[in-house]
Amino acid sequence: MTLNTLRRPAASGKAEWLVVFLHGYGSAGAALMSFADFWQSSMPNVAFAAPDGPAPAKDGGFQWIGKRPAGDPRLYDDAVEAAPALHAFLDAELARSNLGPERLALVGFSQGTVMALHLGLRRAVAPAAVLGFSGGLVGAGRLAGEVTSKPPVMLVHGEQDALAPLYGMMASVKALSEAGIVCQGVPIPGLGHEVNADALIYGARFLLSAFAFREKHGA
Repeated sequence: MTLNTLRRPAASGKAEWLVVFLHGYGSAGAALMSFADFWQSSMPNVAFAAPDGPAPAKDGGFQWIGKRPAGDPRLYDDAVEAAPALHAFLDAELARSNLGPERLALVGFSQGTVMALHLGLRRAVAPAAVLGFSGGLVGAGRLAGEVTSKPPVMLVHGEQDALAPLYGMMASVKALSEAGIVCQGVPIPGLGHEVNADALIYGARFLLSAFAFREKHGA
């Protein structure tokens, strides 16, 4: 899949990890690449890539899957349809950075979190980490029969999120844990359907810990 993609090389000049951002509905890669502004100083050996979704969204911007209510079973069907091309995109980005599949981390927001979880749990080799903001798992009932990799997962979610209510994050953490995946949910008081500095700090700590663990223990 050819996607319009923003890329930021590792500040050190040599990438040892690749973080791929998956944006929310009606947004674009540039919106999440802004996270790298906060993170890059503590992650000098990390390269970042932020693609635009493959389809235009009805209200502007781009999308990975359709705009549907939280809990709609068609979200799973949409994710299944989108997955093969996105797996190929991730493989191409890793090859571009000369990195193995275990050196990947997926970071999503909203429906980007849906895709990060769907992809990350079905990779041939487990990514180093999956970090999701303001989104959750689709197809929980199918997970046990489909999971092929078990990367560590963190879900960060605003307690005041009216678009994707907090209970969805809690249900996702429960389903992931029951599937044997190490998963942590972090509710952020007072936060809506957005990402703030506290959420970015939690995310950075998680990614750095996951990278250190993978470095020490291997794939």
